[in-house]
Amino acid sequence: MTFDEFAARHLAAAQRFAAVLTGDQTQGDDLVQEVLVRAHSRWRRIGSMERPDLYVRKMIVNEFVSSRRRTWRMVPVGSGTDVDHRVTPDHATCHADRDAMLAELGKLPARQRAVLVLRYYEGLSDGRIAELLGLAPGTVRGYAARALAALRIEMSPGSAVEHAGLAVEERRY
Repeated sequence: MTFDEFAARHLAAAQRFAAVLTGDQTQGDDLVQEVLVRAHSRWRRIGSMERPDLYVRKMIVNEFVSSRRRTWRMVPVGSGTDVDHRVTPDHATCHADRDAMLAELGKLPARQRAVLVLRYYEGLSDGRIAELLGLAPGTVRGYAARALAALRIEMSPGSAVEHAGLAVEERRY
């Protein structure tokens, strides 16, 4: 399989995977682009593998984890009032819930997020996730348990209201 054939067949899936992993479509696209540039230069070896798509997916996860390590030291620039006014909120409940979940996923450490994405988005077993991330299966389960516990706390019904400092009125009918 040539690199062009691979890219035509697997680009959309890789972009979806990276978008879920990063929590942002644009960052996901950038991540896939970085990985595909590196994969292209090594395509002779990667293309001869039985499942080059799995290898490229592992490259995406590794690049995500290492890029998060690099960028935590970066100091954002700007006044803090620079807001992109082009983005409008989606009023559909399912989209709002999805956005809230992606935002909470974005707050998780990189490895915990990677474990959840690989487990629930990709449907991989703990053993396969451990193999991809170079961890012990018990460590994968620990990361998943801590990540899910954090999401349960943040996504509980009263937490958004409490964090926003809003009062909730009790209605009696």
